[in-house]
Amino acid sequence: MQKKTGPRTPRITIREVASDAGVSVAAVSKVLRDAYGVSEALRAKVQASMEKLNYRPLASARGLRGRTYTIGLLLPDLRNPFFADIFDGVTSALARTQYQAMQGISVTASELVDAMIDRQMDGLILIGPNEMAERISEIAHRVPLVLIGHHEPGDESFDTVNNDDQLGARLVVRHLHANGYRRIAMISLARASTVVSQRELGYRLEMVDHGLGSDTLIIRSTQVLRDVQLAVRRLLESDNRPDAIFCWTDLIAIEAISVATELGVSIPHDVAIVGYDNTMYCDFAQHRLTSVDQSGELLGIQAARLLVERIEGRTAPEHFVVTPRIVARASSAKSSRTSKSGQDR
Repeated sequence: MQKKTGPRTPRITIREVASDAGVSVAAVSKVLRDAYGVSEALRAKVQASMEKLNYRPLASARGLRGRTYTIGLLLPDLRNPFFADIFDGVTSALARTQYQAMQGISVTASELVDAMIDRQMDGLILIGPNEMAERISEIAHRVPLVLIGHHEPGDESFDTVNNDDQLGARLVVRHLHANGYRRIAMISLARASTVVSQRELGYRLEMVDHGLGSDTLIIRSTQVLRDVQLAVRRLLESDNRPDAIFCWTDLIAIEAISVATELGVSIPHDVAIVGYDNTMYCDFAQHRLTSVDQSGELLGIQAARLLVERIEGRTAPEHFVVTPRIVARASSAKSSRTSKSGQDR
């Protein structure tokens, strides 16, 4: 038998808050809108009554007054732990404001973007957007917009927050070369994006700079587990097996470590492995994964800052870039095959 629920507690209204605080409804409305000229004494009195009565303004009603104090954060994937770092940064930055972030996950963000705009969210942050330039421009002209992981700003209607992805890939090749590795392969993403394109370019350029252009090898894979495993197996079982593998993200690098371990390939003695993002799993003893730190939390903090500024009226574009760094761990330790004299093999 289904248990009956009691009657719902009536929702506290703005009039009840005004009555409890001994002020007008208009005064409460001004506090809620954070209107200009509201004294600290009035604000404190109204907020005390709101807390006492457990008053929560309806987001829909706030939207009718012009602002809902909600922003949409769109992630392309829930499995990649790097996106959690970005989300932490966004929520940390918004903690000092009235804004709340609503999270959505979608590889193709179009329908979700429209849904968030229809729900009157004040602005959007898109991570690694897989949208055409025309579509991004259209979104930016409908709602304040910040993109994370997008290296083609295109117009001045939105802001971007990026890691210097080309430099990050260069740092990987530079690090591996310094440790004695020469046949350095890269596992990249099958789906094109400006982020992976920049990392591939940095990899190629640095390989050429070190005279390793003929050893350049890029294998592209989806993020489906089986596809990644097959790509890594092909590399490790090839006749001319690379002595180092650079993976475009830690999620792929950790799977590469698993496949190598299963095949009895020693890391880093037989093959070095390097990831990108420096997520928390890199420090695990079974991984000890060298990775590129691009500070996901900082990316999130800056994206939230820029979006709030856009919502508050700034129109001039800003493009914030994080400088990456290599965090070296055991997975790319100095090659034992390098001669003591330091010369190439």
